[in-house]
Amino acid sequence: MSTQDRTEAAPPGPATPPGTAAPTPSGERLGLALAVIAAAQLMLVLDNTIVAVALPSMQSALGLSDARLGWIVTAYALAFGGLLLAGGRAGDLFGRRRVFRAGLVIFTLASLFGGLAGSGEALIAARVLQGVGAAIAAPTALSLLASTFPAGPARNKALGVYGAMGGLGSVVGLLLGGALTEYLSWRWVMYINIPIAVAVLIGTGVLKEGGRDRGKVDVSGALTATFGFGSLVYGINRAGEKGLDDGTTLIALAVAVVLIAAFVVIQRAGRAPMLPGSVLADRSRAGANAVMFLIGAGMFATFYFLTLYMQIVKGYEPMITGLAYLPFAIGIGFAAGGVGPRLLAKVPERSVIATGLVIGVAGMVWLSFLEPGQNAFAVLLPAQLVCGFGLGLVFVTVTVISVRGVSPEDTGIAAGLINTSQQIGGAVGLAVLAATASVITDHNLPGDRAEALTAGYAYGLLIGGGIYLIALIVTLTTIRATAPQPQPH
Repeated sequence: MSTQDRTEAAPPGPATPPGTAAPTPSGERLGLALAVIAAAQLMLVLDNTIVAVALPSMQSALGLSDARLGWIVTAYALAFGGLLLAGGRAGDLFGRRRVFRAGLVIFTLASLFGGLAGSGEALIAARVLQGVGAAIAAPTALSLLASTFPAGPARNKALGVYGAMGGLGSVVGLLLGGALTEYLSWRWVMYINIPIAVAVLIGTGVLKEGGRDRGKVDVSGALTATFGFGSLVYGINRAGEKGLDDGTTLIALAVAVVLIAAFVVIQRAGRAPMLPGSVLADRSRAGANAVMFLIGAGMFATFYFLTLYMQIVKGYEPMITGLAYLPFAIGIGFAAGGVGPRLLAKVPERSVIATGLVIGVAGMVWLSFLEPGQNAFAVLLPAQLVCGFGLGLVFVTVTVISVRGVSPEDTGIAAGLINTSQQIGGAVGLAVLAATASVITDHNLPGDRAEALTAGYAYGLLIGGGIYLIALIVTLTTIRATAPQPQPH
């Protein structure tokens, strides 16, 4: 174990006398800390998808046009993706537990506001506030995990659970969204966050504070990153709706390029940059973020295509749609929560990621064989299980790499960066693949509509598999084949 790892692993308190081992947090306390962080991550991630199957009900209840309906999803993505880096840095500067609690409070109040919304405008505003709260809480949750758990197998296991929540959250959101919408009301996809967030807030007492660096706030960096990534997400989403020749789309993308370029310049020249160069100086860490970007691109589009296939082509009710995602959830949970951490103790990290991506590509190719009248057990369900298992292996490993070796005062920004990579990747992938699928569908019309739609979805899923193949190449060329970390006896 490195000197830095020993420093990160040591709990606060009096100095350890020479010649004695540093005390570590008790197993019970670590278990509670993991439960709190995992519950928070699950809640924040599932909010990306929990509204998906409730959108028709929201549209009917609030009289939303198709354009405004899309903003219920986009508003959250804009605030979440745009503010993640700033949220991670805020935890480093002002105390991670304190900032984590602040993010949870904002998220809880926004969820209440959304559930009570009487108009489309109010609901969209609530979704923006939810995104702000999530962007503050999500990166500090990961950095709290890194500072609470000692480096090595204990942290890897905890990161495995955290990584599983990152994948499971999206699937659980679809399942919960379907059940709540069908049996209660669309408003409960907002209200469900309140008891979870309150329970997490109560449990934050077991977490170490962490952070409180004496550096200055990089205001210019925070502003250019927030508005730059926000403009990028907005431009990408609008491109998916209006096309790349739309004037507003082009302006948004141009603004994004300018602001992100300005952010890079500011970070290189600043004395207290929001994103220190050391965070991405490590080739493996940079590669892990690139892989997470590509995984987000393929996974978000996969959920989009499968949801449309199940509801429009197959005619599944919201609840059945949610249940049909269970194989994906089981695959991710089994891989990230159990198999992944054990593999990391025996084989190099690069091998674990590569194996997961090969399995993920196979699952996506299998999904591309979907047909309108097909039995769900032929492709839809088993292919999801395979794909979920492969992605689970990737999630746990890239999460481990993303925060390992980072100085304690920078774990928040490193956590924010890996979350940003997934969110921005998801926005890019969804816009590009949805537009591509639409072209394929239009090419197959006039003809049987179900067959034309399925052809578009299948083509999009196959391209998603191609994105995972690119991620495999990135893995083999950037991530070092480090020695496995043996489990303690």
